[in-house]
Amino acid sequence: MHILKIIHGYPPDYNAGSEVYSQSICNELSQQGHQVSIFTREQNDYRPDFEFREEIQSNLQRIIRVNLPREKDGYQHPELDTKFRMLVQQLKPDVAHIGHLNHLSTGIIDVLFELHIPTLFTLHDFWLMCPRGQFLQRNFDQNKHYELCHKQEDKTCAAVCYRSLHTCDPMNHQRDIDYWTNWIEGRMQVTKQLTEKVDLFLAPSQYLRNRFIDDFGIPAHKVIYLDYGFPIHYLQPVEWQPRSVFTFGYIGTHIPAKGINHLIEAFSKIQQPAKLIIWGRERGQNTRALKEMASCSINEIEFRGEYVNKNIAQLVFSHVDAIVVPSIWGENSPLVIHEAQACKIPVITANLGGMKEYVHHKVNGLLFEHRDPISLQQQLEYAITHPDELIRIGARGYLLSEDRTVPDIKTHCHQLIQYYKKIQPRYV
Repeated sequence: MHILKIIHGYPPDYNAGSEVYSQSICNELSQQGHQVSIFTREQNDYRPDFEFREEIQSNLQRIIRVNLPREKDGYQHPELDTKFRMLVQQLKPDVAHIGHLNHLSTGIIDVLFELHIPTLFTLHDFWLMCPRGQFLQRNFDQNKHYELCHKQEDKTCAAVCYRSLHTCDPMNHQRDIDYWTNWIEGRMQVTKQLTEKVDLFLAPSQYLRNRFIDDFGIPAHKVIYLDYGFPIHYLQPVEWQPRSVFTFGYIGTHIPAKGINHLIEAFSKIQQPAKLIIWGRERGQNTRALKEMASCSINEIEFRGEYVNKNIAQLVFSHVDAIVVPSIWGENSPLVIHEAQACKIPVITANLGGMKEYVHHKVNGLLFEHRDPISLQQQLEYAITHPDELIRIGARGYLLSEDRTVPDIKTHCHQLIQYYKKIQPRYV
C-alpha cells in the first residue's frame, strides 16, 4: 500500500508529540513493506515560498518538504494547493493520512477529495475547531493570562486572540472587531466543511473524541478512539537508582501552554530537599525567563536541553523519580505520559482532559487541580514524602491494557492499515 502522510512538521526539525508520533508510524509502516511518502513543511527565509524539496530516505520512504517561512495564522494557500495537486497526481497514493494542517493549507483536503484519495485524519489537538488549536486565549489582560476557552465564538476570537493584529487607533476598534470576526467566521466555515470530506477521524483520547462530536458536530461514527502506538523496544522499564534527593523531571517544549512556569513556581516553594530537571529545546527569551524564575528556588533546577527520543529511557527516565506534566491547556493524550508509563515512571499531571484519562490519582500517578500551582506543590511534596509509594504506583504503568503496557507501534500500525482498507472501498 502507498500511504501519503501529511504533517505540519517532521523530525529532526520539529519534535513535538504529533511529529514524533508521525515519524514512528512512518518508519514502522515502511518496515512492514508499505511505501510511505511524507508531505511536511520547513521554514527557510532564504528560499522561495511554496518551493518543494524532496529527500529520498529509502526505496520505501521519501519526504517532500514545502517551504513556508512566513505563514502564521493563515489556513488557505492556493499556491500550495496547486503544487500539492500535481504532487498527488504524480505519487498516486492509495490513501492519505493527515496529522495536522496548521502551517500548511486546508485546501489539501479539497485536493484529496477531488482526486478521490481516501483520507484519514488523526486529531492531535483542537485546531479544526479553534483557530489557535488549544483553546487558550492570547490576550493582554494579565488577570486572564492565557485564559482557557470552553467553546469557540467568532467575536471572542476576534476581540481577544486576534487583538494583537488590531490597529492602535481607538476610533477603529469596532472596525477591527468586525473585520476579524468576519475572518474567523470564514475560517471556521472552511474547517467545518472540510470535516465532511474526510472519511475517518482518529482520536487518541476519549476526551478529544467527545469534544469533536459534542462541540464540533462530527458524527460519532466518523470519530474512532485509537490511542497512539509506541516503539516499545526502547521504552523498557528502567532500574530504579537511589538518589540523594527526590528528583522530578519535565520533558517538552518551552512554551506557555506547557505550564513550566507553574511547575517552577510550585517546586520553588518546596522546603524539603529535592531536584527538578527540565529537558527540551531552548526557545530564546522564553527559556531565559524560565531560568530566571528557577534561580529563585532554594532547591536545584537544572536545564538539560534536548535528547534523542530513542534514548529517552537512559537519558531521561533513569535520572528521575517522577515526571511532571503541568500543561495549562486540555492536553489530549501526551506522548510523555505514555513513555513514562512504559518505563514504569510515575506521572504527576493535571486533572483535565486526556491527562487524567491516562493517569489515575494514587493508582499509577498523582493528579493536581488544573492550572493551580499550589495544588501542584502539594502533590510534589506528597511524592517527596512517599517515595516508596511512588515506586509502587509507577510500576502499574499504563492502565488501559491487561498487561499494563502502552500500545506497541507494530500492532498500532496493523490497526492503521485496517482503517486505511476500511475507507478505500468508498472509492472503488
